[in-house]
Amino acid sequence: MDIVDVWAQLPTARFMKEPWLKSLLRWTDQLEDPPVPGPQDLLAQMDEAGVQISLISAWQSPVGALISNDEVETAMKTAPERLRGLLSVDLHDPMGAVREIKARAKNKSFVGVRIVPWLWDLPPNDRRYYPIYTACIEAGLPFCTQIGHTGPLKRSEVGRPIPYLEDVLLDFPELVVVGGHVGFPWINEVISLIHKFPNFYVDTSAYALHRLPGDLVALMKEEGRGRIMFGTNSPMLSAARCLSRIDALELDDEVKHLFLSENARRVFAL
Repeated sequence: MDIVDVWAQLPTARFMKEPWLKSLLRWTDQLEDPPVPGPQDLLAQMDEAGVQISLISAWQSPVGALISNDEVETAMKTAPERLRGLLSVDLHDPMGAVREIKARAKNKSFVGVRIVPWLWDLPPNDRRYYPIYTACIEAGLPFCTQIGHTGPLKRSEVGRPIPYLEDVLLDFPELVVVGGHVGFPWINEVISLIHKFPNFYVDTSAYALHRLPGDLVALMKEEGRGRIMFGTNSPMLSAARCLSRIDALELDDEVKHLFLSENARRVFAL
């Protein structure tokens, strides 16, 4: 089956040394000092689970790039048909961020922009994001973010969908927004935004599929079938681990195809 993973990363050594990562490593049963994976490690995991394309993300933070856009671009060149990129930018330099988005958008291997709000302790309706949203619209790139609580040792409040992300969706009706990591414990807020905004999508990264909230699975089978996409958060969770009990969701073939592949291919123009 053709599968697209919309949230993966190839961490650097400096990423893996961040102190906030310890809780996430514990949750996912990994060593405190795990090896740093390379592109071939990710490709092997993809082959094991039948994943055709992974979107690998840059991580920009207030202390600098934990995974730089250049590092993502270099990794993509090892397997350009299978690895696509999500670039990241510096919220403290809005005009520099706009220029970076415009420049990187010329490389069609970058298919979106991702900013993780808890890294900055700034919710997505903060004024510093707004030039970035405009740049995304002009470049035709989706804006990807994290919603819900944080596994890492950072505040979760900035990941609450209402009012923070709702404000963005109201102010930028042309912006395609993808909320990663499901949105727990605010699932009802996530579902409300899916009903309200046709440009809002959700990915299931950071969850083994059998652990997804039941209300989200129910939405996936009905009116939300075109709005939910598969993601892993690799290397924290492998695609094989996420997919191991997909049959427990009891998805029909059409919904499974939309969820695992077609929605992502449409949203990210793959």
